[in-house]
Amino acid sequence: MRGVRRLLLAEDNAADVFLMEAALQHAGVALEFVVARDGVEAMAVLQEGGPLPDAVVLDLNMPRMNGFEVLEAVRSDPRLAGLQVIVLTTSSASVDRERAQALGADAYITKPLAFDEFTALAGRLDELVQPPVPQPG
Repeated sequence: MRGVRRLLLAEDNAADVFLMEAALQHAGVALEFVVARDGVEAMAVLQEGGPLPDAVVLDLNMPRMNGFEVLEAVRSDPRLAGLQVIVLTTSSASVDRERAQALGADAYITKPLAFDEFTALAGRLDELVQPPVPQPG
């Protein structure tokens, strides 16, 4: 198991947040996360000036500001541009995958339906989420 990494989970569905938390615990994955219930809240968390998360796990279909808009805002902000962004969505449409990739998503994952699949996803996140490499200053 790796050291604890931090992520921002931008997800408006409370059931999916619960499943993610339970799956991470069940899989023994050391990922702490903060939840933003929509894109506006996600951007507020990222822009508050505190330490940045190691990754953002981003739903596409959220109120007020959708995931595509968040991804575009993250990639256009010099302070946030290097953040790892993993899209986690119910959409398996190739047009959504292509748009997310064009906007700079690091990974695109379709949400699982069953708990055992969420547990497998937790393991995949354990592999994907890496702390940023310190830049020489």
